[in-house]
Amino acid sequence: QVQLVESGGGLVQAGGSLRLSCAASGRTFSAYAMGWFRQAPGKEREFVAAIDWSGIGTNYADSVLGRFTISRGNAKNTVYLQMNNLKPEDTAVYNCAAKTSVSGSWYDSRQYDYWGQGTQVTVSS
Repeated sequence: QVQLVESGGGLVQAGGSLRLSCAASGRTFSAYAMGWFRQAPGKEREFVAAIDWSGIGTNYADSVLGRFTISRGNAKNTVYLQMNNLKPEDTAVYNCAAKTSVSGSWYDSRQYDYWGQGTQVTVSS
């Protein structure tokens, strides 16, 4: 089992920044790929960003490319999402997730096996 706990959400004005953290515990973490997803009220969950077990390979949704950066901590058991130039449309609950298989799409939430409880990000205009 892997437990994931997100933190760092909050209320920010448009153009501002937030950094989300996802702390993992339980089974050895360094071999997992990690992703961030978000879900706004009335909308489906959508992929935001993902990072591989090495911390080198990353993928981003087009809507956040150039504004958000995903990274791993040195101990590999923490994943960060640095969000800059936030927009009102970024308002959502953000969840981190762990993917245990090297196969399968990073963009597909069904490929992820463990999920955190989520953290709210609200961007005011």
